[in-house]
Amino acid sequence: MMCVGAHPDDECFAFGGALATAADRGIETYVLCLTDGQAATYRGEAASGEALGKIRRDEFAASCKVLGVTHHELMDYQDGRLEFVDFSKAAGRLVERMRRFKPDVVITFGGDGGLNTHNDHMIVSALTTSAFHWAGRAKRYPDLATPFQPRRLFYATANFFIPDRPVPLPSPWTVKLDIRSVQQRKAEAFRNHPSQGPVMETTRLLFEQYGSEELYTLIATEGMHAAKLSDDLFEGLKES
Repeated sequence: MMCVGAHPDDECFAFGGALATAADRGIETYVLCLTDGQAATYRGEAASGEALGKIRRDEFAASCKVLGVTHHELMDYQDGRLEFVDFSKAAGRLVERMRRFKPDVVITFGGDGGLNTHNDHMIVSALTTSAFHWAGRAKRYPDLATPFQPRRLFYATANFFIPDRPVPLPSPWTVKLDIRSVQQRKAEAFRNHPSQGPVMETTRLLFEQYGSEELYTLIATEGMHAAKLSDDLFEGLKES
């Protein structure tokens, strides 16, 4: 499984349950984060953007370790500026990683930008969606490894909103993932982002109420079939 996010802490805040449950099943995971979060509102003890980026890189690595992530990578794009990247080049970098890692399942944000409707999340959604489809096409990026088609693409979605934030337009879920077995580990991973402590505090009650599950929408898959509800991102796929 490959998970693509925009900022350090996305991996646990949005996708921690999926990553940890996959790890418990022996499924190889790869978390790709596009920025080091230098533009964050909450800056901990950092005196500069560069210092905050270093802090958040270390936090990201610690969080991924708690979640049991097999591979993690933090890229070099500028936080808060993803809408201005060269789309084709950025998507190509994701295509290359998909072709080399060969994920069956790809998870990322939806086009609504997630619970905080963040522009960077919206761009990550668009880049990952394009890369998912282009990774299997021989005419797209022919110099970037051998074409490989991931089998399923999911967007994270939700059944609650954050008060006093712009209300997103979330996609209806098709997967309700029970994460009770890893709920405390997800919380522990989030605690490994102390620079973002105020976010943890403002969302604590929400996650106490809704944190036993994660919701995802199946966006693309091999073959044609009607939408149906499921409780497993890997349903019907052979695990290895």
